[in-house]
Amino acid sequence: MISRNKGIFSLEFLVPVFGFIFAVVTVELWYHYSVTPQAEEFMARRKIIAARGASGDSAEMRERPLAAVIKDLEPKWEVIFCFWGMIILGYKLVHVTRERRLFKHDFVRVQPGERIIPEDALDRYKELRTAIERESRWRERLLPECILAALHRFHATASVQDAANAVRERADLAGDELDSSLGLVRYIAWAIPAIGFIGTVRGIGDALNFAEQAIHGDISSVTTGLGLAFNSTFVGLSLCIVLMFWLHLVQGRQEAFVIETQTFCRDKLIDVMKVPTKEEAIAVYS
Repeated sequence: MISRNKGIFSLEFLVPVFGFIFAVVTVELWYHYSVTPQAEEFMARRKIIAARGASGDSAEMRERPLAAVIKDLEPKWEVIFCFWGMIILGYKLVHVTRERRLFKHDFVRVQPGERIIPEDALDRYKELRTAIERESRWRERLLPECILAALHRFHATASVQDAANAVRERADLAGDELDSSLGLVRYIAWAIPAIGFIGTVRGIGDALNFAEQAIHGDISSVTTGLGLAFNSTFVGLSLCIVLMFWLHLVQGRQEAFVIETQTFCRDKLIDVMKVPTKEEAIAVYS
């Protein structure tokens, strides 16, 4: 199901790499043209209001736009990591959707009342293998591979149970591969709040550096450092919640797809397999 080419030219490698580059470039442009100008405008307006000392403007000073919350370095990298993780999850979701489209195709081609016996399994295996080699969109897909594994095992062992086990083994292997392919997204989901914690530590450290100024009445630098600390934590936890939701959604779709594949193979293939009795075999070849 997953590309066996694990080199640098496989999609499993290229999508995360180019996804990261795309996320960095996109977020940097967004910050350059939108976030940073809005944040600077808000900070300048707040300084003017504070210098005015007008109590009627206090409500306006308390309302902060999104740009003022995510303007610092740590929140920006949290946004980049979250966007990167969403790109990878989007690719995984599209991949599973393409796999599920194969359920509409009849790979077995069994007529009503027809049964598959071990002697016919090899011919069906060769026919399906030829069709897969001809159709590139069927290559390295879970459903055709499960059907091929079942037909090959059924021909080799003449056991319906062994054929069913072959489907289960291939589906379990694909499930493990799908789960391991989400490892990078799990790292990203862990890294986002970790970056937020780094911003929290840096913000508190900056605030403590200006503690002496705060004693003399100038608390602007202290509040700026504390703002970085709390904003980094807030943005990191918020984005982590969003990314983990989509991670569990995609993981659920992958698990459901593996189960649907086993069910399809059981209903369309395993249930129509039959090992003829000696009397039936004699009747067939007589």
